Amino acid sequence: MKRAVLLLLVIGCAAACSPPAERGAPADPAALQASVESLLTVSAEAWNGGDLEGFLYWYKSGPETSFMTSRGPVHGLDELRGVYASRFEPGASRDSLRFEDIETRPLAPWLGLATARCVLFQGDSITDTCVFTLVLENAPEGWRIIHDHSSAASN
Repeated sequence: MKRAVLLLLVIGCAAACSPPAERGAPADPAALQASVESLLTVSAEAWNGGDLEGFLYWYKSGPETSFMTSRGPVHGLDELRGVYASRFEPGASRDSLRFEDIETRPLAPWLGLATARCVLFQGDSITDTCVFTLVLENAPEGWRIIHDHSSAASN
């Protein structure tokens, strides 16, 4: 019995101490950066075109997806849709959107972290900015946002 426990401890230590490649190396940093930059570009194009579903496309569909609001987190794509719906109603005023200063970091083969700045603007005038952090999951259909936390840039 003691040998079996010792053997399990040795096997467990060997697995925990193995190099990252053997446990599953983090996602390729350059590929993650390119994917997130593309995702955010297409997301901004959808926002600017008044396409709510296109804007939300990059969020993982499921109850585990979360978005932080000033009143606390909302969970799931339907609740997130509710947060943005009024901005996309016919005739609603919505400034143009772009993303800047995008930085990414792989966390695991299937997880990535992104930080960036969102800029709302009208013509040459910036009307608002925020900074945000995204946690992304590499799903079969590509990288999808599973958590979004935005803050006013003045903080």
